[in-house]
Amino acid sequence: MIHFPILRWGRPYTSLEVTKVEHFATGEPVAEVSQANPGIVARDLRKGADRARNVLREIPCVELLAMIKKSAELFSSAELPLGDATQTPAEFVRQQSATTGLPEHMCRMNMEKLRYVLDHLDEVLTSLTRKLDWDILTRGYGEEDGVMRSYQATTPVLGMVLPSNSPGVHSLWLPIIPLQIGLVLKPGPQEPWTPWRMSQAFFEAGVPREAIALYPGMGEVGAAVLNSCPRSLIFGGTATVEQYAANPAVQVHGPGFSKILFGEDQVDDWEQYLDLMVDSVLVNSGRSCINCSGIWAPRHTREIAEAVAARLGPIAPLPPDDPQAALAAFTVPGQAAAISADIDNALKEDGVEEVSAKHQEGGRLVSKERCDYLRPTVVRCASPEAAIAKKEYMYPFVTVVECPQDKMIGAIGSTLVATGLTEDPAFTRALLDARNIDRLNIGPVPTIKLNWLQPHEGNIVDFLFRPRAFQRA
Repeated sequence: MIHFPILRWGRPYTSLEVTKVEHFATGEPVAEVSQANPGIVARDLRKGADRARNVLREIPCVELLAMIKKSAELFSSAELPLGDATQTPAEFVRQQSATTGLPEHMCRMNMEKLRYVLDHLDEVLTSLTRKLDWDILTRGYGEEDGVMRSYQATTPVLGMVLPSNSPGVHSLWLPIIPLQIGLVLKPGPQEPWTPWRMSQAFFEAGVPREAIALYPGMGEVGAAVLNSCPRSLIFGGTATVEQYAANPAVQVHGPGFSKILFGEDQVDDWEQYLDLMVDSVLVNSGRSCINCSGIWAPRHTREIAEAVAARLGPIAPLPPDDPQAALAAFTVPGQAAAISADIDNALKEDGVEEVSAKHQEGGRLVSKERCDYLRPTVVRCASPEAAIAKKEYMYPFVTVVECPQDKMIGAIGSTLVATGLTEDPAFTRALLDARNIDRLNIGPVPTIKLNWLQPHEGNIVDFLFRPRAFQRA
């Protein structure tokens, strides 16, 4: 059986305690994973964090970047070490699908997305650093355009408490090594595959093994990573966001609540945006924070909801190796049933109706022997006051909310991605000024379309380096 060891600064370590990761549909063991504990994490960070940064600072940023770009080809096409054996790209896709519930073609899509980021990492870093000379980050100071600039790293390593829902989130930590910051990775329970394979690709490309640690484990291991790293990223739900909101050492990536907003000037032509709406909700089985979970419009909401439901509602579960599979399985027992019950309870509110149900023979919840599915759900809300209008779930779920344009920005709440369908200069200016919108698209841009030369959610360089005054005699 495949065994995932702990990586203690690049050195494999097999623990006495292991957990098995099983195939979501058959229950067959796919791998066993060594389990770290908080003591190991704290001890390793005390001894190795500064060394991780020091070994990276011995290599110029441009050389590290060349290594990372080389790893793109290795990650996507090479046979790489996996425990005591090796893993081909095809095996990676099958195994990742088997434990996460994502259809195999979505695993391949995410793999190609990560390769794209690696291939273009020089452009990404140029954008994130605002064309700063990278050597200034290494020295800590330097002159640029006749001005003395100084930047100080806020941490020798970045801790990452990673999720299992979608491999695409790993794109956020790919720029870290060229910035000469070490990596401390706590993988999601069902998705150890990407952090491990990416680490092996980095090592094969020449990145020092002492720069990366990988600690599989449960919640207490994630807490140890957060407590031991001066800077960390964590992924989670609303409760996680609230827990760390006041902690400047932790950057939280929570629900996106991403939305499509129709302006008064475009809503009467809503039919021409139907494909955009469907894709924004459905791509990657709705598992990404950039998937659209709300379509807001001043009118025509019934017609919009009906049209979107007619496209999404009939979609049913298919085997994970089917290239047409559009839905990912829920692998945690009871999770899909709990979500479905939460939606049913919300539907009791006046002015709320599920429009997709009529297109689904057998209902929303599809229960299998060892996993469950939720079929796409479209809910119309007569006003933004409906509680379900503020909901987001980890599958293709969207509310279509009726709201006047002048009330929209104040009512949508926190929004990671907003696509404003408008050519009205006043509404465009209001969207640009809206502090509750992170990424903004104006015009027919799907919420799921990323520009990798712009920050996904907060600039990681600003999180890891602070500018400061500097003078040298």
